Amino acid sequence: MNAFSIVILVICGLYMILNFRHDIHMLQQNSYRIDRYWKWLNKSGDISSASRLVNVGVLFLLFSTLLTPALNALIVAAACCVQAIVMLRKKFKKPLVYTPRVKRIYSVCAVFAIAFSLAVILTVGRGGSDAFLYYSGGQLSLGAILFLCIFSWAIAILAVWVLKPVEASINAKYRNEAVSILQSMPDLKIIGITGSYGKTSTKHYLQRILSEKYDVLMTPGSYNTPMGVIRTVREMMKPYNEVFICEMGAKQLGDIKEICDMVHPQIGIVTAVGPMHLESFKSIENVQKTKFELIDALPSDGFGVINNDFEWSANRPVDNVKVARYGVAETKGCDYIATDVKYTPDGTDFTVEGKDGTRIDLHTRLVGECNISNLVAAVIVALHLGVTHEEIRRAVDSIDQVEHRLNVKRTPGGVTIIDDAFNSNPAGSRMAVDVLSQFKDGKRIIVTPGMIELGSEQENLNRELGKQIGEKLDVAVIVGAYNRNALVDGIRSTDFDEKNLHIVDSFADSQTLLAKILAPGDTVLYENDLPDSFK
Repeated sequence: MNAFSIVILVICGLYMILNFRHDIHMLQQNSYRIDRYWKWLNKSGDISSASRLVNVGVLFLLFSTLLTPALNALIVAAACCVQAIVMLRKKFKKPLVYTPRVKRIYSVCAVFAIAFSLAVILTVGRGGSDAFLYYSGGQLSLGAILFLCIFSWAIAILAVWVLKPVEASINAKYRNEAVSILQSMPDLKIIGITGSYGKTSTKHYLQRILSEKYDVLMTPGSYNTPMGVIRTVREMMKPYNEVFICEMGAKQLGDIKEICDMVHPQIGIVTAVGPMHLESFKSIENVQKTKFELIDALPSDGFGVINNDFEWSANRPVDNVKVARYGVAETKGCDYIATDVKYTPDGTDFTVEGKDGTRIDLHTRLVGECNISNLVAAVIVALHLGVTHEEIRRAVDSIDQVEHRLNVKRTPGGVTIIDDAFNSNPAGSRMAVDVLSQFKDGKRIIVTPGMIELGSEQENLNRELGKQIGEKLDVAVIVGAYNRNALVDGIRSTDFDEKNLHIVDSFADSQTLLAKILAPGDTVLYENDLPDSFK
C-alpha cells in the first residue's frame, strides 16, 4: 500500500471515529436507552441528515467508472475532511463525558468496524488491481468506512445492546458497594428530594441551611439517576457525614422507587407534580404515582414535605407517614405558607408561617415565587431537624443563586440578564416571565426555544407560553424550529407588536441580534436552552 492510499484511509478513518463519537454522544444524552435514542433519531432526522446523504453520494462515486479510482478516492477523502472539520468545530451545551461506559461502547464499535471492513475485503475483494468485480482492496476499505459512517447510529445501538449484560454486572457491583457504605452509617439522616421541577434548587438551599448544624453531603449537579446516586455514595461519602441529601429524578414509573430501595430515605420532599417528561410517562397520573414513590417509601416514623401549590401533589392523600404541606400561591390545607412576600432591589423579603405558631422573617438574594417555594420546603425540613431560627435566617440570607435558575446579573453596560436556561417547565417559565414583567426600565426581552419533553401537551403549553410572552413582554426572540410554530402562534394571538418578534435559527444568531437592539436599562431573560439532542 503506497503513501497516497495510507493518507486517504487515515483521513476517512478519523472521520468515521468522529461519526461514532457523535452517535455515542447522543446516546449518552438519551441515557443510553435504545428506545429513547431511536425516538430521537427519527424525530431529529439524524438518520437522513445532510452529512449521511453526502456519504451516500460519495459512496456511489467511489465505485463509479466516471473518474479514475485515484481521483474518486481523493474526492471521498476531501468530503470526509470537510465534514470532519465541521464536526470538530461544533459546540455542544453538554459535551460528551468520556466515562468508562463510553470507552466500552467506543471499543465495541471499533471491533465491529474492523470486523466488518475485513469481512468486506476478504469476501468481496482479492486485493490489488485485479480484484473481484474490478474493485481493489483500497476501494473496498473506503467503501466499508463510508458504509459504517452512514449507519454508525446502528453500530452504536448494537454496541449498547451487546454490552447490556456487562453494564448490568458492573452496575450491580457498584450498587452493592453503595448499599454497604450506607448500611455502615446507621445514624446518617437521608433526605430524598423529587419533583417535576424545583428539586435541584431545593437541594442546594437545604444543603446550605442544614450545613449550619450538620456535616452535609448532597448529590452534585444533576446526579439524580440511580448510577448518579451510586457514584455519589461510592466516591464522595465520608464516615463523618451526618446528612445525605439525595436528588431523585425520574422519567418512568419505578425510577424513584429504585433509588429509594437503595438509599432508604427517612425524609422526603415532593416539590411539584406537573406535566414534565410526558413522552415517557404518558400521563400526569403516572407522573404523580412516580413522584409519590418517595413518600410511599418512607418509614412509619419518617417525615414527608409536599408542595400544595400544584394540583397533582395537593390532591394526593398520604396516610403512611407524617406530612407537612406547604404553599405560596395555594395556601388552603397547608401547614406552612409564605406570607408578606416583597421583592426588593437586592432580593426578596418574606415570612414563613406555620400552623404550630412558627413565624420566621427571612431575606434572600433570590427572586421568583418558585425560589420562595423551594426555600419554604428547605426551612420546614431544617426546623424538623432542629436547626434554630437564627441559623435558618443566616443561611437563607447567604444563599447564592443557583446557576441557570433565575440567576440575575447586571452587565457593565447597564443591561440586566436573567439566566433561567436550565430545564424550563410550564410553571417555571410562567414564573420567569412574570419576574421579567416586573422590570419597568427599558425593554423586557425574552430569548427562548420553548419547552421540551411535554408529550401531547407540548404544542399547547408552548402556545400558552407564547401568549403570556405576548401579553407581558416587549421583545421576543424565538430560537430554533423545535417549538417555533406554537410559540409564534401564541404570541400572535395577542396585541404584540410584530416588529418586536424575532425568529432566529440558533443561540449564536440571537446574540448577534441582541448586540444590535440592546440598550442600557434593558432586561434579557434566557428561558431554557435545549440540550444538544433536541437542536
